[in-house]
Amino acid sequence: MSDAKNQIDETIKANDVVLYMKGTKSMPQCGFSSRVAGVLNYMGIDYADVNVLADETIRQGIKDYSDWPTIPQLYVKGEFVGGCDIITEMTLSGELDQLFEENQIAYDKDAAEKIREANA
Repeated sequence: MSDAKNQIDETIKANDVVLYMKGTKSMPQCGFSSRVAGVLNYMGIDYADVNVLADETIRQGIKDYSDWPTIPQLYVKGEFVGGCDIITEMTLSGELDQLFEENQIAYDKDAAEKIREANA
């Protein structure tokens, strides 16, 4: 399992934003992964996607790494942010915008506002 931990650690350190998900950002394989990838894609976030369905050791390894039982999992600048429900809440409250701004992650502010307007 240490190989999986090392691989996860390297991926998270090498990319400002990483989404561990079922499927890929262009073809999510579950509704929760689709929701988070959809938010990131719509907001124009440049992120690495890791398909946990392609590697069982990574699928279990990311759960152990974060001590979080579900997928998807979003990391920003090496820090675990949360899963689908947390990302959804942060998007609607504006906290996700704030997190991206604090970490100098480029995103489309108008798109973020449109998401909030559509869910008001």
